[in-house]
Amino acid sequence: MAWNAGFWSIVPPILAIACALITKEVIFSLILGVLSGTTIYAVLQGTGVFGVFDQTITLMGGKIADNIYIILFLCLLGILVTLVAKAGGSKAYGEWASKKLKGKRSASLATSALDLMFFIDDYFNCLTVGTVMRPVTDKFKISREKLAYLIDATAAPVCIIAPISTWAASVISNLPASAGNGMTAFISAIPMNLYAILTLIMVISMGARKDADFGPMAKAQINAEKGIINAANGGAAEEEMKKHVKENATGKVIDLVLPIVVLIVAAVVSMLYFGGLFTGETSTLFDAFGNTDSAKALSMGGFVALLFTFIFYMLRRVLTFKEFFGSINDGISSMVPACAILTMAWAIGGVCRDLLNTGGYVSHLVETSGIPVQLLAPIIFLVGCALSFATGTAWGTFSILIPIVTDLCAQAAPELLITCLAATLAGSVFGDHCSPISDTTILASTGAACDHISHVKTQVPYALTVAACCFIGYIVAGFTGATGYSFSVIVTLAVSVGLEVILLIVLPKMFGMKKLRAKEVSNS
Repeated sequence: MAWNAGFWSIVPPILAIACALITKEVIFSLILGVLSGTTIYAVLQGTGVFGVFDQTITLMGGKIADNIYIILFLCLLGILVTLVAKAGGSKAYGEWASKKLKGKRSASLATSALDLMFFIDDYFNCLTVGTVMRPVTDKFKISREKLAYLIDATAAPVCIIAPISTWAASVISNLPASAGNGMTAFISAIPMNLYAILTLIMVISMGARKDADFGPMAKAQINAEKGIINAANGGAAEEEMKKHVKENATGKVIDLVLPIVVLIVAAVVSMLYFGGLFTGETSTLFDAFGNTDSAKALSMGGFVALLFTFIFYMLRRVLTFKEFFGSINDGISSMVPACAILTMAWAIGGVCRDLLNTGGYVSHLVETSGIPVQLLAPIIFLVGCALSFATGTAWGTFSILIPIVTDLCAQAAPELLITCLAATLAGSVFGDHCSPISDTTILASTGAACDHISHVKTQVPYALTVAACCFIGYIVAGFTGATGYSFSVIVTLAVSVGLEVILLIVLPKMFGMKKLRAKEVSNS
């Protein structure tokens, strides 16, 4: 077993997550987590006080360097969003959609449908859909927390079951030869990827049913009905934004739609370019998506979209030359909080993976536990959930667990290989979806312009509801695995989906909006 810090390796992520939920100060919490990790490493390695600060700065600097294209893309997108707002495109789109969409249900379902279209990459999904749908959901008094959930819950879950996506390529690249054909194994695992499937069912249910929300989300929705769209700060941020962004009254829907379409097309073409499709390095679309540098491609797509928007707006005369370039500072400034949070989240991920080997410690616990083969899938799912939530990365989690799981199943339960692979991916997506230090979670709250901790607090109960159904489902899968994969899939889906449907009926009645409204009436 590779070196790890033992129990101490799980202290930094647990400390950061607990502190974030208690203090609601995510940057402070992440810094505390990073410093605790570098301190533990310094003590165990004997590098002293200077070693603590050396490792901290090295980690942050290294992570920024490794992810510089994501930072660049965020800044470019921030500029584009600001320009679209100033040109009046966002306002015009909101007014148009308000006429076409009839209420909260149609607006919520339209958001989810748009999410499903951006299955290639989760970063692209989170930021683009939030930009497009924010004016629409605001119009129908859908809380920013709900918008962030709709975005987040259809980002990673969609990408992890889409055969042509950056996620699929990453999974396949981690599969050893013993697992057989990588694409075949990935596609075979899709029906058993319960977290992705059940999350998408929940998103549709939450959008289609009236008063379906429960827990903290129900409270956020009631606030939105009162006109407090961004409940965490009483709408103050919205007023500040309106002060700084003066919209052009002559803006049209095309001023929003065309820049977004160009962004999408440019990003996809860039992915294929960097994947070697146009240079002959790869011969198929899937290979190109698998070999691409998605962050670099998104940056190039954002830059192309910005150049197009400049020419388009100058010809349309919706912005002056001075107004256009005056928006650059505002756009970059709007993304500074997200960049700061991402930097610290990447740093604490580096602490867990590079310094303390948190994944190695958790994986060793699984290998030495001696659990019955029927319980492999649910246990692997729980380990994936815990590891991805603690480290904030799905890719890091399945890259750690897939080799262990495939070797374990090859020796102990070959008939459960695909089921356990699916459980690994499902557990990995759980943390990427709802961990406060996950970059996808951060980008979802950024795209929705929602307070980050409010987004986490409102969506965690939903994520845990789905995870509970998945856990029961994987228990069923473990005990039906010997009967054949097809039969096991049918029974597992029937049980887990049936359980989810029951919970989605019961939980809103117990902790939903009707009870909160009744409580407010009785207290008034």
